[in-house]
Amino acid sequence: MHALNKNRPLRRVMLASAATVSGIVMLLALKPHTAPTVITDSAAAAPSAGASASPGASSGSSGSGSGSGSSGKSGSSSTGTKTVTGDTVQTRWGPVQVKVTIKNGKITDVTAVQYPSDNPRDQQINDYALPQLRSEALAAQSASIDTVSGATYTSQGYQQSLQSALDSAGL
Repeated sequence: MHALNKNRPLRRVMLASAATVSGIVMLLALKPHTAPTVITDSAAAAPSAGASASPGASSGSSGSGSGSGSSGKSGSSSTGTKTVTGDTVQTRWGPVQVKVTIKNGKITDVTAVQYPSDNPRDQQINDYALPQLRSEALAAQSASIDTVSGATYTSQGYQQSLQSALDSAGL
């Protein structure tokens, strides 16, 4: 006999109710990561200096954003050490900004000043992605670094901010 036999309407009502309740529970359990960041026209009018110079970064991908022009320099010319902060790059999950220390024309340190950390998942991703990005940047001595799997948007923002810092430093 078929499960939805017309002779047993109560069975059909119970199955339909169970399916409806299951669907509602699944919808309520769905939690979005975060609300997407909206980029205003004023931020889109000032493209990042590293967007076209970084071959690994895809400037056409959703949310990989543009810089806000907040680069700064500090350093001492007598020791040959410069510290340069790159542009803040707006990504889908939040801003990424990198600070680079350069000594005698070589990158000696790279620090992420800003990165997405709004929720535990962002923190987990960046806990493993940022050290990998830092070591690759130090090894490559440029912004031509590989994207970290699982942290694509952070990697692209890191590359763009790093490139803008290197451009500001004249490397």
